[in-house]
Amino acid sequence: MVRRLRAAGCVFAEREADLLRAATADPRELDALTARRVAGEPLEHVLGWARFCGVRLVVEPGVFVPRHRSELLVDLAAAHLRGGDVLVDLCCGTGALAAALTARVPGLTVHAADLDPAAVRCARANLPGAHVHEGDLFDALPGHLLGAVAVVVANVPYVPSAQVALLPPEAREHEALAGLDGGADGLDVARRVIAGAGRWLRPGGALLVEVEQRQAPAALRAARAAGLDARTATDEDGDTTALVARRPAR
Repeated sequence: MVRRLRAAGCVFAEREADLLRAATADPRELDALTARRVAGEPLEHVLGWARFCGVRLVVEPGVFVPRHRSELLVDLAAAHLRGGDVLVDLCCGTGALAAALTARVPGLTVHAADLDPAAVRCARANLPGAHVHEGDLFDALPGHLLGAVAVVVANVPYVPSAQVALLPPEAREHEALAGLDGGADGLDVARRVIAGAGRWLRPGGALLVEVEQRQAPAALRAARAAGLDARTATDEDGDTTALVARRPAR
């Protein structure tokens, strides 16, 4: 099995083999799972789960697999949250950001939204007790949240359309295009989130959106044009950039 996985380009073949063996005791099923992985399907889709910030998450085939680089959004958002606050996770996918934050900050009221029915199913499984909505960004949320949200986190699609073809095959062939393609400059969805956030955030509330470093100046301009106080933050390795925008306290 390790030889098959390594020949298919799996860098951590031994670790993947252990995970696949742990998934089933049926030799035929194990062979089928291995064949799916060798064919290029993401390991998380093959196993049916992913781990993010120490939380194990259900992941269906076709659903965006949470990336470790998005842990920056969790770290930043946690600093703005207290028990009892309202958290909104837009473009939630599996609900990874909200799941990690509820594990870190107990007592949150969580609303999450995504357009993809498969993602919504995953998020509902991963966010017991949360309100998970199928719909388009803020349009999916109940009106009583207007002006009451402490934090909005959004791992929006931000790959420029022309660069989608350059993504690794695991992403471009096995994840929904809507979860990857951010339009001409990658900021189509981000701009919509930024433009709408002020109505939903409470005074002093924060919006956190993952972007590419080169997109940061345009994202800052959009946030300031929307009346938000904005800055960017980068992780220690410089691999992840986030927009941090706040509704003025007054």
